[in-house]
Amino acid sequence: MSTKKVYAVIGIGIGPFNLGMAALIAPVKELPALFFDQADEFNWHPGLMFDHVTLQTPFLCDCVSMADPTSPYSFLNFLKETGRLYQFFIRENFFVLRKEYNRYCKWVVSKLPSCRFSQRVTGIAYRDGLYEVTVQHTRTGQAATFFAERIVLGTGTQPALPAFAAGGKFKKVIHTASYIPRRDEILAGGSVTVIGSGQSAAEVFYDLLQRRSPGFTISWFTRPDRFFPMEYSKLTLELTSPDFVDYFYHMPAAKRKDLLDIQKSQFKGINYDLINDIWDALYELSVDGEDTGVRIQPGVQLNNIREDNSGAYTLDLTEVQQQQHFSASTAFVVLGTGYKYQEPAFLQGIAARIARDADGKFEVRRNYAIDHEGREIFVQNAETHSHSLISTDLGMGAYRNSFIINEIAGREIYRTEQRIAFQDFGVQGRNTATRAGQLAALPA
Repeated sequence: MSTKKVYAVIGIGIGPFNLGMAALIAPVKELPALFFDQADEFNWHPGLMFDHVTLQTPFLCDCVSMADPTSPYSFLNFLKETGRLYQFFIRENFFVLRKEYNRYCKWVVSKLPSCRFSQRVTGIAYRDGLYEVTVQHTRTGQAATFFAERIVLGTGTQPALPAFAAGGKFKKVIHTASYIPRRDEILAGGSVTVIGSGQSAAEVFYDLLQRRSPGFTISWFTRPDRFFPMEYSKLTLELTSPDFVDYFYHMPAAKRKDLLDIQKSQFKGINYDLINDIWDALYELSVDGEDTGVRIQPGVQLNNIREDNSGAYTLDLTEVQQQQHFSASTAFVVLGTGYKYQEPAFLQGIAARIARDADGKFEVRRNYAIDHEGREIFVQNAETHSHSLISTDLGMGAYRNSFIINEIAGREIYRTEQRIAFQDFGVQGRNTATRAGQLAALPA
């Protein structure tokens, strides 16, 4: 008789989304789970861990609160246990410091023995109705095999670099994700060029602007025609809702692609306050009437990077609207070129079980499953093409995890909202009818 332990779920990758999954599934005794990550510890965007920067979502968008406000793994409970609840209360700011969010996540990890770090998944096979997950300890090299009925992929996205700069080709061309460990080297180099129009590029530019010494030069180029702010009006925020997920999911694939291109500014822009802080800093520099050594130019595309014999870089650039080519020299380049999902190699062992769409991407069902049966392999933050840009949003993580857990359990463990928006998406008008029913059900 076999004595092997079978888990209901094995999660691969422990970022904020799978950490939320681990926290929400922990009290569900019928669903034993394990989670693996190849990193030695949880550390969320350490290359951009500025002291003053906050999340773009309120503290309720922690690992659990939007699914279960009573959970012991909530951010408020973290503050209470660490003696900071009253300080947070007096602060009167819903937006958590990025470094404090990182500390919170580490605290959650410390409460969950199901989360195991320094464990690299090297292969997955499917035999006799179970997924066999082979894991190797990154320091000892010891390998082990674990068995699960279902898999939840939370390996996340990776820094994306243009082909001409990928593969470590240039020692002083880095992604914004690696900025802080290289900051002193950059500041000692005499000049830097930042590429990109998103939040990370803006944070790096602002940090360099404040820290640079006299004579240090900074250039900032971005392909869009302006440095646009993130859209945070309340009706726009209703796009981060189950209502909109349903609406988006049932669109034809071609329409989804078009809409994603239109909506990028909602998620890919810069915090409004940060844009103003940058402008104010530039104004202060201009008071003396001297050359500030700062160049900012939108509408510029980076085409290539060339390194000369001295180790400096020449950037081949194009002004997009006028289609004029020009070049710029710099000692260092920081690329804010975003992140991209990369399928992990270990999926090859179960490739036959994964459904694909016409473009070869995961065929993600509404319940976030990608296997042909629609109930065994689930994804986190790999479904933008099917579930919209809010797949990357921390605020919807607890909702997605609730949806997946309920699906795995075959019953409602966590209540998932269906209609929360005041506006309707689509022509059915079901939101208004549902809301009217909800209001009618309230006690007089």
